[in-house]
Amino acid sequence: MQVSKKQLSDTKVQLTVTADAELLQAAKKETLDHLAHDLKLPGFRQGKAPAAMVEKNVNQATLQTDFLDRAMNAVYGAVLDQEKLRPVAQPKVEIKKFVPFGTLELQFEVEVVGDVVLPDYKKMKKTKPEVKIVAKDVDGVIAELKKREAEKQDVDRAAKSGDQVWIDFKGVDSKTKEAIKGADGKDYPLMLGSGTFIPGFEEEIVGLKKGAEKTFTITFPADYGVPSLQKRKVDFTVTVNKVQEVIEPKLDDALAAKVGPFKSVDELKADIKKQLAAEKQNQVNREFTDELLLDITKKAKVALPESLVDEQVERLVREQKQNLMYRGQTWQEFLDEQKQTEDEYRKSLRPDAELRVKAGIVLGEIAEQEKVTVTAEELEIRIQLLKGQYPDAQMQAELDKPESRREIASRLVSEKTIDKLLGYVAPKK
Repeated sequence: MQVSKKQLSDTKVQLTVTADAELLQAAKKETLDHLAHDLKLPGFRQGKAPAAMVEKNVNQATLQTDFLDRAMNAVYGAVLDQEKLRPVAQPKVEIKKFVPFGTLELQFEVEVVGDVVLPDYKKMKKTKPEVKIVAKDVDGVIAELKKREAEKQDVDRAAKSGDQVWIDFKGVDSKTKEAIKGADGKDYPLMLGSGTFIPGFEEEIVGLKKGAEKTFTITFPADYGVPSLQKRKVDFTVTVNKVQEVIEPKLDDALAAKVGPFKSVDELKADIKKQLAAEKQNQVNREFTDELLLDITKKAKVALPESLVDEQVERLVREQKQNLMYRGQTWQEFLDEQKQTEDEYRKSLRPDAELRVKAGIVLGEIAEQEKVTVTAEELEIRIQLLKGQYPDAQMQAELDKPESRREIASRLVSEKTIDKLLGYVAPKK
């Protein structure tokens, strides 16, 4: 196979390829075998006619079209292997010369992963933070358990901090008096003193009795999560439907037995400490790995294929739209809050998209250099574990699809590559 390669840019190449006779003959045989399945010829069982007879009796246009599809795919796969290219999108293909079925010259324009220059990651050293659980951490969990197991009794008195009140509330803009979307609720349970509402809101409820109504103004914090409400003055009207006193249980062996299989408070505390340590260790591991990959990625040199960056931007936009849907906010409302057009918002996502694409390419390059592979047995074990987590038949069928298996295999390669990196950077003591 003769190949002429022209570098159009750091991430785009043009390949002019003349297929060899052996490949063309194989493509022709495969085409004739495929067409023979549906061909009925006198004296032969369906699908059993000789290739020469099949070639004479099939539609010649169909034969050539099918042949070209198979030959082009075979040539493309072979040239990628020969030139060690990693395509990121479907190629543009042009037939330069075709003489059935002995000559085929093709030109491919392919976007590829360009040269990747990695830092010497084997010499990078990084210290993983130690996980420490202190008494305050355990006490915090116990406080939440006591709240969960607390009794709530209706009382006919003014609400105080520590009570739970059930309220109706509605917020309007202080200037325009227009209703604020999301600033209303019906029979909403609010624990006074919990700090779960806007700063200043809960304090306004203290002192109110069942049936009381109150209107007050709250200025939203400058760092509030919804940009359109930052520093905004909102008039709230609140009606108290019910006041409940919260009676927390004592911390004793009876409570320990009630919340879990524990015989004593000491057993409960030991288990909480163990669970907190595991959760914190997982968090530290994730953060440490993310920081390590970020360090390597920033030091690496990679020419990024534009199509991959565009694809990542689209993925980020889809994720944002999904989050907005859950929050009950429209796409246009979100853009208005950001004070951006859609094009401006997409442009703002590109730095993050580029970093994510670069990180993926860098991790793939490390996997290749380290010769990380996944065996069929490893893949099958992971798939069986996932099937155990998702017992419904539809999900199990989804896991058996070729694209799902490829994705799981890719994930396994990434995990094994990260383990290799951690072994170099933060070796176990």
